[in-house]
Amino acid sequence: MKELAPKIVCQDGFSISVQASRYHYCEPRIDHPKDGYTHVECGFPSADPGDELRAYQEMPGDNDPTGDVYPYVPVDIVKRLIDSHGGIKEGHMPLA
Repeated sequence: MKELAPKIVCQDGFSISVQASRYHYCEPRIDHPKDGYTHVECGFPSADPGDELRAYQEMPGDNDPTGDVYPYVPVDIVKRLIDSHGGIKEGHMPLA
C-alpha cells in the first residue's frame, strides 16, 4: 500500500491534505501511475480554499469548507491554490 502524502503547509501557514492512490478520489485511481496524476483528492484545508477548489467540495451545502473533502480536483487547480499561499513550505504533492 502506498504511504499517505504529508499534509502540505504553505509559506503563509495555509495547510491542506492532498492525496492520490487507489484508495483516494484521484485520476488515475492507481498507486503508481507512469505519467503521474491528473486529479487528486484534497481535504481539510486550514481556511476557506476559495471558489475554485470549493467547486469540488464533496458536501457543498456544508458551511465549513475546512471540514470537508474535495474529490477529483485537477492538479493545476491545486498548484494555483498552493502558489496563492506562497508555495510549499512543508510536504509535497503526491508522487507517482
